[in-house]
Amino acid sequence: MKFIDEVSISLASGRGGPGCVSFRRESMQARGGPDGGNGGKGGDVIIRTSRHINSLVDIRQNKRYAAQSGRMGEGRQKSGMDGEDLILIVPQGTVFRNMDGEIIIDMTGISEHTLLKGGRGGKGNEFFKNSVNQAPEHAQPGEDGQEIEVRLELKLIADVGIVGFPNAGKSTLISRISAARPKIADYPFTTLTPNLGVVKAGDYSSFVVADIPGLVKGAHAGVGLGIQFLKHIERTRLFIHLVDASGMSGRDPLEDYTDINNELKMYDENNQDKEGFFPLSTRPQLVVLNKIDTLSESQLTKLKKQFKEASGTEPFAISAVTGKNIKEFVQELARQILKEEEE
Repeated sequence: MKFIDEVSISLASGRGGPGCVSFRRESMQARGGPDGGNGGKGGDVIIRTSRHINSLVDIRQNKRYAAQSGRMGEGRQKSGMDGEDLILIVPQGTVFRNMDGEIIIDMTGISEHTLLKGGRGGKGNEFFKNSVNQAPEHAQPGEDGQEIEVRLELKLIADVGIVGFPNAGKSTLISRISAARPKIADYPFTTLTPNLGVVKAGDYSSFVVADIPGLVKGAHAGVGLGIQFLKHIERTRLFIHLVDASGMSGRDPLEDYTDINNELKMYDENNQDKEGFFPLSTRPQLVVLNKIDTLSESQLTKLKKQFKEASGTEPFAISAVTGKNIKEFVQELARQILKEEEE
């Protein structure tokens, strides 16, 4: 299934039902008086989040969603039925923007929100009866509902985002440290949709890691999988910058590291004026050299020294395939997450 993370639709709340013009007609009641009831209220548009869905693919089936309008009032002072609310169920982390790009509502941490109110029902002629006008022959029409065009954007909610070039071992790593089982193969762009995994860090602590599909040079401008997935790491508090240390891909590990960081900086430059944007290049990073089982001790020592000089921090060295240093890596990751929460 294609991962749908951006959808444009129109939403409309229900129109209020019109009031009724009616007069009592009963035996022995020559002048029964007005008894027209009020119209029903139009339905609201309510946004509700669910943890059980993770894409916008179902919403894409329709271009317009509308709540039910209220029913017309009836005689004998009977009010019309209220229109049924439209409840639009979206994944957690869905952002609603207007067509100018301004944020209307960010459903992160919100379970339910009334986006559009339904129109009020019109008053029937019984409401307008008074000492001066005892037989009013008019009623109110229902109030119009509201309508708006919106763009829905889905961004993954995760504590940690794993970034790196294709075949750096991101899927293997997430399968090693969590119960997630993404597709793994020895060719670029194996991962076409982001994967989420829950990592246990002790008896009562856990955090969510997102395996972001491989970035390449020029991704900020749409090269490779492009910016389609860069937006998904905006919500993460910490990056695991995974580097293929083996050199078997034919690329230079240090150059890969520099290229990915440049992509994050250029993505920031392109989106810095966007409302609600959180810069990526300034996020804390845990630099991780993967596939060290293919290196000699001297090669690894030399590479770690190069990365320490480039990043200013000591890189972590692991093998996601053999599990070497994975336990220590998860402990350090948990410590970093806890540090971010405290700050």
